[in-house]
Amino acid sequence: MSTKHRKLGLIALTALIISSSIGSGIFAIPTDMAAAAAPGSALVAWLIAGIGVLMLCLSIVNIINKKPELSGIVNYAEDGFGPFSGFISGWGYWLSAWLGNVAFATMMMKTLGRFIPAFGDGNNLLSILVASFVLWFLFYLVNRGVESAAVLNTIITLCKLLPLALYIILALLFFDWSTFVQNFWGTQSGGFEWTSLMTQVQNSMMVIMWVFVGIEGAAMMSDRAQSKSIVGKSTVLGLIGLLVIYIAASILPYGIMSQEQVAQLHSPAMGYVLAKNVGDWFPILVNLALIISIFGSWLSWTMLPAETTLVMAKRQLLPEKFGQLNAKGAPTFSLVFMTILTNAFMFTLLFTDQAYKFAYSLCTAAIFVSWLYVTLYQTKLSFKAKEVRQSLIGLVGSIFYLWAIWASGIDYFLLCLIVYLLGIVLYIRARRAKKVQKIFARGELILLILVVAGALVALYRLFSGQISV
Repeated sequence: MSTKHRKLGLIALTALIISSSIGSGIFAIPTDMAAAAAPGSALVAWLIAGIGVLMLCLSIVNIINKKPELSGIVNYAEDGFGPFSGFISGWGYWLSAWLGNVAFATMMMKTLGRFIPAFGDGNNLLSILVASFVLWFLFYLVNRGVESAAVLNTIITLCKLLPLALYIILALLFFDWSTFVQNFWGTQSGGFEWTSLMTQVQNSMMVIMWVFVGIEGAAMMSDRAQSKSIVGKSTVLGLIGLLVIYIAASILPYGIMSQEQVAQLHSPAMGYVLAKNVGDWFPILVNLALIISIFGSWLSWTMLPAETTLVMAKRQLLPEKFGQLNAKGAPTFSLVFMTILTNAFMFTLLFTDQAYKFAYSLCTAAIFVSWLYVTLYQTKLSFKAKEVRQSLIGLVGSIFYLWAIWASGIDYFLLCLIVYLLGIVLYIRARRAKKVQKIFARGELILLILVVAGALVALYRLFSGQISV
């Protein structure tokens, strides 16, 4: 029997990219999108976001082909722009991962609230205490070296895809064109208005980008491909498949009820869009599937931030403690550090009426930094190689993510910079421990000043009430 790992063909790799990228956000996307945009504006927003994410995926594929020795997007930033940029990218990726867990916790408790009213909207004290128990239980599992199980992953994948497929089929059956085109652009006049369109696109951008968090990991599955020639094809096909699924999930409800009705549905909205058409059994099915799906995603994302800090410690971007492994091969200190921060942040959700949106908005804002570094590195790498097409891919991607940081809400980005202050202290300690003579180069000092200044602005705006959570 051959001991070689079986390589994936075009269809198999495309399917893997699609299944691994779909998380919990899609179950709530009908309400989130309807609260931000009318159907016409939502379609334009998906087109713009699709182009931006495509540039990211193509950039990663090109970098993998050009620099196969670099593993992970943290290394892209360090190789292209120096160690402090590597830290900035890695810390943003780490921050995004555990903030994503906060969003998972909120959505899980909110979903449980449909069955047990005491949990409310997922941000009361009972919800946070139960979520804290789950958080530390997952820490216990990961710290003992429990990384993944094939059976569990299969169940979770089925829980995500089967209700989703059923939802799309039923939504198509009950779709009404006249309902869909009613106030298609969401304006008072009923017609197209450029200013209104751009406002709605901007308002929906954070919602859209949240469901793409994790796409960079899917694109990096290219080492499983049968050949490098199918990597780009499978990435594009996978992204197209995801766009079809995401667009169907968010756009079809506009043809079943009005935008205002969709926006007011209970969350997760996917189950309630069709409740009047097919009965109360469908919301129950979707809610149960979502709880199981979130648990699996939460387990995976418990490992991800710990793995990120482990890599950064090996690169001498964080103190050695973050890279120390226990007898089971798990980074205990890194896990404890992340779990305590996650748990502490959960209690801040007591003070916001939109806990889930607040958590996923911070998560998405944080990962924009890592994605921006990927496209900037793609631009630099391709420009040096005098590859015009690849340079344009990186340039368009960089412009998009700079715009996305602003369009998705600059305050969320500034709030993330506050946590960078803690990270910078750890970075300086790590560099001093390695007796690095010059911790910050001249260009890095400018970046340091910008990060610290942004964090101070965020703190001032937060305590003065200019930023509301």
